[in-house]
Amino acid sequence: MTEFVEPASAGTADACLPERLNRPRLRRSLAAEYLELRWGITIAVQTLAKWACTGGGPEYQRVNRTPLYSPAALDAWAIKKLGKPVTNTSQEES
Repeated sequence: MTEFVEPASAGTADACLPERLNRPRLRRSLAAEYLELRWGITIAVQTLAKWACTGGGPEYQRVNRTPLYSPAALDAWAIKKLGKPVTNTSQEES
């Protein structure tokens, strides 16, 4: 996908995110909150944990047993998952 998709917070500065979300790495609960606030994608913390086992979720790194998500990886995953904008249901891809 070469076109850029604007996040739900488009037009606002990243500084509008709560301070706890302005970190280089986020724990799983903060990653879920980040996706909700920045992209409007509601994902349960348990779903992120499941995807860490089965695949399909955003990339993460581990420090010992703690999974850490970078905001850039969360943004890339959200852009990949969001469908292209459509004006009616006949334009949707199957």
